[in-house]
Amino acid sequence: MSSGSQPIKITFRPGFTVARSLRSLEKALEEIQARELRLALVPTMGYLHEGHLSLVDVARQHADVVALSIFVNPLQFGEGEDLDRYPRDMERDVKLAMERGVGLVFAPPREEMYPGGEPVVTVDPGSLATRLCGQYRPGHFHGVVTVVAKLFGLLRPQVAVFGRKDYQQAVLIRRMVQDLNLPVEIQVGPLVREPDGLAMSSRNAYLSAQERAQAVGLHQALKAADAAFRQGEGRPEQLLDRARAVLDAHPLLRPQYLELVDPETLEPLEEAREGSVLAVAAHCGSTRLIDNLILGAARSEGGEG
Repeated sequence: MSSGSQPIKITFRPGFTVARSLRSLEKALEEIQARELRLALVPTMGYLHEGHLSLVDVARQHADVVALSIFVNPLQFGEGEDLDRYPRDMERDVKLAMERGVGLVFAPPREEMYPGGEPVVTVDPGSLATRLCGQYRPGHFHGVVTVVAKLFGLLRPQVAVFGRKDYQQAVLIRRMVQDLNLPVEIQVGPLVREPDGLAMSSRNAYLSAQERAQAVGLHQALKAADAAFRQGEGRPEQLLDRARAVLDAHPLLRPQYLELVDPETLEPLEEAREGSVLAVAAHCGSTRLIDNLILGAARSEGGEG
């Protein structure tokens, strides 16, 4: 496991750069800009999996060069959360990124991103951050949008790609870009699942074998509600009851929220419609997992049917 600014021990391919400092990042960006290449950014906290790498594939469709950032952002972790134990493997991440076609990895230590400690000026995510996960992770989205704004300022990408698994995050970042007139196009890549339906997440590494077997109940619950919607049920409470029955059958899952919300405002709906978002968060053991499903869209999305 690599950390800090230690060298990364892999053989790099031509045209691939790892920037561990702001100075080395700026040097790499100067070359990209001199060649007038379109840059896409995929922000991550590392410990890459196929979900992250699928976002690289999306980014490659929209730009000449893909930059992937790896930074475990302390601003988005609350007291008692898993900042110190969040999984890290820098050498593996860099190798996976290079093999997937990333041209630039920006992997700064904390002192490069926040040289004066926690920043004084930050981004307020507003009321959208008080819904869903924001109810249970106060300050989380404040940290998310602040670090994303900083990454946009540092890398100045034309495109940035985020995953749909973190649905609320994607909504917030799109709104930040819109409200602050930031010159970056936001793309949202599909939610990628394991063969049994569990949404891919770096935190899945925390799950024991027994917990892993139970965690699939999240997706099964969402599918049960979606099946009822496809059969004509439009009452949100009835749909949520279908999902709750599945969650209750998985005793290691401790639901935190289960809601049917508007895809843009994240407000609860009085009537379900195609495109509505079913969102769930639950603890499985000590691990907090999230998932979501767009009503009526599951069959058209890889791995969600």
